[in-house]
Amino acid sequence: MPFILFIIKIYPLLVCKYNYLFIFAVDLTKIMPTAMKHKLLLFLMLISLCACQSERYVIIDGYAQSSSYHIKCLLSNSLSQQEVAQKVDSIFVAIDKSVSGYNKGSLLSRINNGEDLVLDTIFIDLFNISKEVWEISDGAFDPSAAPLFDLWGFGFKDSTITVSQIIDEAAEMKAYVGMNLFSLESRADGTHLHKVDSRSKLNFNAIAQGYSCDLLAQLLDDYGSSSYIIELGGGEIVTKGERDQGGPWKVGIDKPEDGNNESGTILQEVISISNCGLATSGNYRKYFIEDGVKYSHTINPVTAAPVSHSLLSASVIAASGALADAYATWFMVIGIDAAMEAINTLDDPKIDAYLIVDNNGQMNLIYCSCQKPQQSL
Repeated sequence: MPFILFIIKIYPLLVCKYNYLFIFAVDLTKIMPTAMKHKLLLFLMLISLCACQSERYVIIDGYAQSSSYHIKCLLSNSLSQQEVAQKVDSIFVAIDKSVSGYNKGSLLSRINNGEDLVLDTIFIDLFNISKEVWEISDGAFDPSAAPLFDLWGFGFKDSTITVSQIIDEAAEMKAYVGMNLFSLESRADGTHLHKVDSRSKLNFNAIAQGYSCDLLAQLLDDYGSSSYIIELGGGEIVTKGERDQGGPWKVGIDKPEDGNNESGTILQEVISISNCGLATSGNYRKYFIEDGVKYSHTINPVTAAPVSHSLLSASVIAASGALADAYATWFMVIGIDAAMEAINTLDDPKIDAYLIVDNNGQMNLIYCSCQKPQQSL
């Protein structure tokens, strides 16, 4: 047998599951003319190469966590898009059952209402990440400020009282706000949450969507995807690899102006990212006005009141979606000067931030990184 035909015959045995086609083809060559058998074997080799290396980008989207989600990922042709979509849905269901404050039967809701339950992995992960960021942010990022979020009408309940009444009640609530009032306890049946004060509650909304993107990214990693972008709620993103046109993924940062309520409609900037998480937090979509004063949804746990400063939005790039989400909230709480100082103090090469400030009615975009000089874009 000529050398080239020998290579053609054994190559698929080494690289893919379709070698039976070649074994059958080689048997056929015994009764075929030479020119025809060469063409047949070369044709089947091309099929083999395509079958072994073929991948395609697929889009999976839907509705979860009171918002939309969009996933674009590179998957092997051997994988069913429907199978992956069902796994995506199952992750959202698991998150909802664990830490949704709007699901009255979730672990979080039941624990906030005083039940003592065994925690699942999702709850434990979010608690541990949250407590870590709470510590490094000196309490600026604080899921235990849940009673304050509810009081101001930005949590799991609507406020029914005036701002002056809210301020009076908020001062008393600070006594049972703080992640130091919570700890995890290992018992014979599993891990439980211990509260120092029974009035204390948790709200993971400021980190849950970023963490959700991380879980979806892990799913795609398990499926062997080398490139993907996961977007949830318009503000939380996790990326890996390259987009289908080549190069890093391109994402937009929304212009933080009143009335810009749909993500991607009016952009301040378009940036390129890959292999990271990105989250944006801002005060231009969730707020209320009373007696001519605007009260934003970003609550400072230290002052127990909505923030009032020039930072309009914070878009943070981090190693994970959860950290990006938490840091974006942290920076929105402390304002522009403290946020820039915090980024330098973190000394984390994976942290970048695009901070949009109100400069006497003009929007200025400031890029911050501990590795690069501050830039106005």
